[in-house]
Order: sequence, then C-alpha cells, then structure tokens
Amino acid sequence: MPTPKSTRPASERLLDAAETLMRTIGLANTTTKAIAREAGCSEAALYKHYANKEELFVRVLMERTPNAGPLMAALGGGPGEGPLQEALADIARHASLFYAEAMPMAASLFAEPALLTRHREGVQEIGQGPHVVRDALEGRLRRELDAGRLRADADPRATAALLLGACFQRAFFLHFSGAETVQPVEEFAPALARTLWAAIG
Repeated sequence: MPTPKSTRPASERLLDAAETLMRTIGLANTTTKAIAREAGCSEAALYKHYANKEELFVRVLMERTPNAGPLMAALGGGPGEGPLQEALADIARHASLFYAEAMPMAASLFAEPALLTRHREGVQEIGQGPHVVRDALEGRLRRELDAGRLRADADPRATAALLLGACFQRAFFLHFSGAETVQPVEEFAPALARTLWAAIG
C-alpha cells in the first residue's frame, strides 16, 4: 500500500514534486518555490535537503528515469564482463531511452540563456553535468583498451562521443520529427554497436 504523502520524508516529497513539475512544465519553469509548494514544505526546508534545483534535477534523472541505473551500471563494467560488442549495444539501448526521457525536461532551458547559465553553474557546483556519462563511457573503453580488448589505435574518447552522440541525436529526432523518423531502439542499438565495433574491435 502506498505511503501517504504527508508521512513520507520531506526529501522524498520534494523529489516527487520536482519530478512532477519538471515532467509537466519543464525545467526552466520549475522553481524551488514551486517545488516546495507542491511538496507541502517551505523553501527553506528544500535547502536543508538539496543544494539547489540542479541537484534535484540530477536526482530526478538518475533515480526516477528507468534507464539511468542500468546505463551507469553498464558504464562501470570492466574487461572480461562478456562480449564487448554486446556491452556497447546494451549501453546504446539504455542511453537512447535515457536521453529520450531526459530531453523534454531540459529542453526549455535552451530558450532562456540566463537560466541556462544559472543551470550550468548550479550543476558544476555539485560536480555533475552531461559530460559525466561521456566520461564514464570513455573510462570503460579505456579499461578495455588497456586490457587489450580493443585495437591499439582505438580512441576511447572519440568512440564514446560517437556512441552517445548518435543516441542523443536519435532522441532529438524522436521528439522533433516523430517516432517514424527513427529506428526502433532494439534495431538501432545493436546496429550502432556493430558499426563501432567494426572500427575499434
């Protein structure tokens, strides 16, 4: 049976409220005051639990987006954990779905330069940002390279950029032009992995 809202810890109510608002009105229109009001808390209480709105956004992405956990787990893997081409396909599948869900929440920021600057600074303040996923994939690929599982001239950073860039582009086309303009993710992910593997394997 669900826990009544009033008895849930304030930190969870605030995260619930942030998720609801970010998914319905977008990140740019979601303020700490609105989050606190939605959660039935004071704005001061919000800052007892979270450093800023950006921390709430990152927590929503990483804890409330179904593919975030599996994606980060796959990125943290290492040499010897199964065929690498399959691992790349798994990463591409989770990244595609993660970006598809995250993009609508964050897109509104790009219409307001001042808000985008504040968001960038807030995310940097807590040591987060979209580069974290790229850096994690680069690290995974570098470990594979060091273990001799990639071609000696493979470039882990370029490979990470190619894989994640393709996944991000798919999410953009999906939202901007519609589902008919993209391959189903179960076709897209293995095709992307197979193409990359032909270059680095």
